[in-house]
Amino acid sequence: MGKDFQTNPVPVLTDVPSKTFDLIPRFVKKFGAEHVMFAGKVNGEWDTYNGVRFAEVTNAVSVGLMRLGVRKGDRVAIVANNSPKWNIIDFAAQQIGAVVVPVYPTVSHNDFSYIFLHSEAKIIFVEGKTLYNKIEDIVSTITSIEHIFSLNPVDNLKLFDDLVEDGRKHLEEMTKALEDVEKSIKSEDVATMLYTSGTMGTPKGVMLTHDNLMKDVAVYCVHYPIDETHRSISYLPLSHIYERSVQYSHVYIGCMNYYVENVGTIMRDIAEVKPHHFSTVPRVIEKIYMTIMRKGEKLTGVKKKLFDWAFSLADQYDETNRNNSPMLKMQLALADQFVFKEIKKILGGNLQLIISGGAAVQPRLVKIFSAMGIPIVEGYGLTETSPVICTNSLVAGKLKAGTVGIPVGHEIKTDAKTGEILVKGPAVMKGYYKDIVKTREAIDEDGFFHTGDKGEFDEDGMLRITGRIKEIFKDSMGKYISPALIENKFSESPLLNGIMVVGENQKFAAALIVPNFERLRSWCRENNIEYVSDGEVIKKKEVIDLYRAEVDRYNKFFGDYERIKKFQLLDREWTIDKGEITPSLKLRRKTISEHYQNEIESLFAE
Repeated sequence: MGKDFQTNPVPVLTDVPSKTFDLIPRFVKKFGAEHVMFAGKVNGEWDTYNGVRFAEVTNAVSVGLMRLGVRKGDRVAIVANNSPKWNIIDFAAQQIGAVVVPVYPTVSHNDFSYIFLHSEAKIIFVEGKTLYNKIEDIVSTITSIEHIFSLNPVDNLKLFDDLVEDGRKHLEEMTKALEDVEKSIKSEDVATMLYTSGTMGTPKGVMLTHDNLMKDVAVYCVHYPIDETHRSISYLPLSHIYERSVQYSHVYIGCMNYYVENVGTIMRDIAEVKPHHFSTVPRVIEKIYMTIMRKGEKLTGVKKKLFDWAFSLADQYDETNRNNSPMLKMQLALADQFVFKEIKKILGGNLQLIISGGAAVQPRLVKIFSAMGIPIVEGYGLTETSPVICTNSLVAGKLKAGTVGIPVGHEIKTDAKTGEILVKGPAVMKGYYKDIVKTREAIDEDGFFHTGDKGEFDEDGMLRITGRIKEIFKDSMGKYISPALIENKFSESPLLNGIMVVGENQKFAAALIVPNFERLRSWCRENNIEYVSDGEVIKKKEVIDLYRAEVDRYNKFFGDYERIKKFQLLDREWTIDKGEITPSLKLRRKTISEHYQNEIESLFAE
């Protein structure tokens, strides 16, 4: 059942290293030689790295890279999915002063080309044949690239394992050289360079220092009740700073981290690992909830009544714990015994919290999961801030749906005129690589980074995100409309998989809507409506009426000028490959508008 959280002081960490790679010897010393640091699936079996093994392989890779001529400041790119080897490359490059350039495996061909060229990558690590096929024609034309290693066998490519073996052979003779280069690295040196998703244009290379990354660890992980007894499942991409910072924090805390084999094996891997927490994005939480609801729909008799009763109680729960009556708490305790306990077994049986970022979680889901005893902890940040700016905090007793929590380690204010969130602190980036102009535009003379997000603090000092500065538009009557605010609310609907609000300089707001086709198929089956294809079903009057009713239901939350007057159902989901969404699932509005220009024009045709 729901937990009581009291307002408490948050401890201050005093033993966080100033450089990322110093986390490794600290881990071994503090948690022991056999304590699991990372694990990943290899041929269906868990391949586990304790602290000693991880340190040994990391040092071997460092020596191997040094023997190839990699020096301080050289760029080392990683194009691979999550695995312990990813982390090894990350630490190994950083402890010889190289700059790690992680690249999403799902970015476009043009983005691969731009990132490799702009970063002047010297070494590239690629996962295997599938990803190498995506970049083979690019890397052959870039003169800065000297070596390419594959984590898995690919014809005519050197293997990661060969680099490890070479490093091992020369580790003893080069130990002193490795120690000397480690000592030469300063906390203000750039450790990694991440290319932003580029929702508004060309990706920018965000330079983050060792100090940036470690300051984030120092202020972030203290807000969650996590320790070295915890196991965590990981599936968000390490190429994103959010998951990468989580892993640095886990190494500091001693939390054991397990990478799922692939997205399709998440539930199986959860059943095996029995995690105590995991980090995720709202869309995955929504899918977990829908899975639970579908199981509930199949129940009958007393079990169905108990299920419905338990979730009706959860809907009444106040996640802040200010307005939960003794009666509700007693009823939730019973619901936990008869319903929630069985549901939690699906998630391994040990799950104590879910950490969410990237977008807003539906407030109703925060309430429901909190009522089940699995609080969803939302946070907020950007690549440029390493990334965490704010977080809901279980340690401080600050949990509230619809907010991204309290500031952590930053000075935060909102612009008096625009409402833009401004951030100043030790985790703010060094700047954009090769772009002084954009750096000066982003960080003002007083040292405040301009996030581009609008927000406001509530009466409890918790931040609410209210929109994006550049995405807010005016209608033809001069009324300002925040599409993100409307889209976040509409995303609560189980019938929607995506929505983009349009209407700049028009008389009203309209929307492109991507249906949740899985849910729509079920609805059609239940209502005896023929479902030939996605493209055909969205033309049916019954389906259009269904979505009209859903739009009308959510329109009630907005003023008249913000309400969706017209909408167009689309016959497919937006994809990364087509450039319509970023790897972190944010909308690329310009691209979507170009792809659906005719549909948008028809919405506003007289």
